[in-house]
Amino acid sequence: MRFLKFSIKSMIFLFVAFVICLIGIYTYAYLSPKLDLKTSGSLYIYDNDENLIYQGSSSNEWANIEDISPNLINAVIAIEDKNFYNHNGFDYLRIAKAMYLNIKNKDIVQGASTISQQYIKNLYLDFDKTWSRKIEEAFLTLELEVHYEKDDILEGYLNTINYGHGNYGIVNAASFYFNKKPSELTLEEAIMLAGVPKNPSKYNPVSNYAECLNRAKLVASAMLKNNLITEETYNNLFKAEIPIYGERKDNNLQMLMYYQDAVLNELENTPEIPKSFIDSGGLKIYTTLDMDAQTKLEQNILKNKVSDDAQIANVIVDPHTGGVLALTGGMNYATSQYNRAISSKRQVGSTMKSFLYYAALENNLTMASTFTSEATTFNLSNNKTYSPTNAGDLYANKEITMAAAIAFSDNIYAVKTNLFLGLDKMIEVANRTGIKEHFAEIASLPLGTTELNILDYASGYATFAAGGYERNTYLIERIEDAEGNILYERKHENKLVLNPNYTYILNEMLSNTTNAKFIDYTSPTALTIASKLSNKYAIKTGTTPADYWIIGYDEDILMLTWMGYDEDKKVTQEIRKTARNIWADTIEDVTKDKEMHWYETPKNVVAIPLNAVTGKTTNDKGKMALYYFVKGTEPGYLKEEYVASME
Repeated sequence: MRFLKFSIKSMIFLFVAFVICLIGIYTYAYLSPKLDLKTSGSLYIYDNDENLIYQGSSSNEWANIEDISPNLINAVIAIEDKNFYNHNGFDYLRIAKAMYLNIKNKDIVQGASTISQQYIKNLYLDFDKTWSRKIEEAFLTLELEVHYEKDDILEGYLNTINYGHGNYGIVNAASFYFNKKPSELTLEEAIMLAGVPKNPSKYNPVSNYAECLNRAKLVASAMLKNNLITEETYNNLFKAEIPIYGERKDNNLQMLMYYQDAVLNELENTPEIPKSFIDSGGLKIYTTLDMDAQTKLEQNILKNKVSDDAQIANVIVDPHTGGVLALTGGMNYATSQYNRAISSKRQVGSTMKSFLYYAALENNLTMASTFTSEATTFNLSNNKTYSPTNAGDLYANKEITMAAAIAFSDNIYAVKTNLFLGLDKMIEVANRTGIKEHFAEIASLPLGTTELNILDYASGYATFAAGGYERNTYLIERIEDAEGNILYERKHENKLVLNPNYTYILNEMLSNTTNAKFIDYTSPTALTIASKLSNKYAIKTGTTPADYWIIGYDEDILMLTWMGYDEDKKVTQEIRKTARNIWADTIEDVTKDKEMHWYETPKNVVAIPLNAVTGKTTNDKGKMALYYFVKGTEPGYLKEEYVASME
């Protein structure tokens, strides 16, 4: 009996405590500042001329609830939150049911977020799943519910939800997918849009019409179950294919969203920004994007396109700062949102040799240093052997210079150099230039067997392009809040990490990949695009069975191009030719009518005309190329003939 009384008293106490706690929470929420639904969560991205090129989370094109089709409102409520008008921000029965099903299935098979909760999540910048974050979300949901009517909350939600392809809000989505205003949406169009936010990349009708339709049928079924449409209407839905517009009125570039996604990725990893959009009342993000370069890049990709399943990634960088002027992460954002420029890692092939040959120059080798190019089996440690081959099994079968080896991309010379220097030397240079990837000390490393991310890799080449000054690539110049207060600003440092003399010599060697004077047992690797180029560039190509790379630069511009297949299908000669043409056509278009600069020869570097392949003296001008040396490092056989005349 005493135990029963104690239990009853305990339950009453707990109930009263719960009620008092609940009243306190609601009082706190009511006394909290009222959120401005039309400014909270705003995200604006600007190019390097401060032109607005993207609006996310919320939009100036805000649709009032009465200007949104009732078909869409009914469809959204049916599929997302059928009790929306009857709860206070949390659907407790739905939460209990979801917990039961998830425990029963030992997996998360059902969620229980209400429209109010989802709206609060839309206003957040970070995507942490910590308990403190969830508690904060719960408080904000209560604040939303006590300050606003249900129609106001639904209006804000529909104007901020992600509908895919960079379309945030129903105004943008209705215009992009159907070329209509929100009030003009038909029942079928509204049902399709209501299904998209579940997974915008999967369910939008441009990327995958079939998946979108399957999702739409689930939405229609929920509407029927909740008596929002009749059975006759349900049975007559989607009898014919729904026309999809799929275009923007301005900035209708297929690949611009790859750049915008890269900006958002950098934004998430910038510690100076506030934890949520709410804290700032919205963010203005000023980027390094050059819309002219981005447009010309896309035009040349589409002009040279050869295959529907081949993919591409490009990065164009300003070597003076490391700022990314243009970026693509695929052929078409509409069909694949996977951003290969920031998310993938690919083997880089012989483009890795640039880091090897800089290390060689730094360790007392010169442009004229020779190794024999011939079929070779290398005996490695642990009784292992390694037998690399040259492209096409073509070998000089004689000594060639470093200058010739880099022009031809000779693999035998590269492996010999790597083993001669020591396997750590090349890695140390790569890391010094800003590449963050961990490299294994292996003989094949100069042949690009390590997988790298293209944007990270661009930092290494940007350092070469900057004459030895470290240039970490970036996209965000500064971030401001809604009031114009600067929250973050990029700091520019001029840290010299490479010797300018050796960097200059490396750049000169790389310019010979388009030099016909090096034609011998094979041709320079970029010779086929030499006639397209108006300026002098340092260029390196790289090939693996599944990848093709071309990277080139001068003092004012750097461009990296990767082309291949997501499924690691073998790249063809046609793919290699296409990638080279895209690189050449783009860099020509971007630099047209601009004053371009090649590097000034350092005072401590001398130029000597020699035979391009052998590095010996010659009178044959058709085979003569300039060899560059730091004063005092000229080969002994040249000193008697030249040194006296240079003093």
